[in-house]
Amino acid sequence: MGYIQYMEEGHVATMTISRSEALNALNKEVLEELEIVMDRLEQDGKIKVAVFTGAGNKAFVAGADIAAMQGMSPVAAERFSQQGHRVFDRLETSAVFTIAAVNGFALGGGCELAMSCDMRVASENAKLGIPETTLGLIPGFGGTQRLPRLVGLGKAKELLATGIPVTAAAAKEMGLVNHVVKQENLLPFCYELAAKIVSNSQSAVRLGKQAMNAGLEMDQDKAMDYEAALFAVAFSTLDSEEGIKAFLEKRKASFQ
Repeated sequence: MGYIQYMEEGHVATMTISRSEALNALNKEVLEELEIVMDRLEQDGKIKVAVFTGAGNKAFVAGADIAAMQGMSPVAAERFSQQGHRVFDRLETSAVFTIAAVNGFALGGGCELAMSCDMRVASENAKLGIPETTLGLIPGFGGTQRLPRLVGLGKAKELLATGIPVTAAAAKEMGLVNHVVKQENLLPFCYELAAKIVSNSQSAVRLGKQAMNAGLEMDQDKAMDYEAALFAVAFSTLDSEEGIKAFLEKRKASFQ
């Protein structure tokens, strides 16, 4: 692939977006490659955790490619937005657990990419935000929907209306990122998290993720019913048998 470097080690894959001339900005081609990556992850079977990052120390993904959007018609803009939605929705709902390793700028589309991952780990030099209103635009890759769910409606509206990026520390305080680490520790820390996730039951991780994602779109009573149904599904898995047996036998579980 031209813009995404793909690396596997054990059950963990790393995807590095590399467009150094544009601070790894997202264009139509990068989104197409991300979709190919998602196909590969989901068909592979052995990959349990995927880490997404950007090449270099300056940017995770600086945003959508503004130069590519110049002169875009409303019809073309809607198609571009729908392409971003399709790719990022796949990230959000993937059976593979995803971690965004945010190194540097994650603005606009870059912030939206990070928000579509299951977790976000930021280096101390990271800046995150949705500055689209400074260009006369709004987020088009899911930012108006995912950001309020992560930080609350009031804070999301503030970030939208001001267009001001926030530091990694401020992003952690508001719940936009899970952890902040030194630049040199970013990927090692993500791989430590990945190793812990890999050691747990993947069927349980997937079911729990499914319950959380879907439950946010339901009222609480329906969400509780949905959780109960997936809780029942968990009891039908070999992992649940092994996990309970290992606990009672006071040993480490060996999951599928």
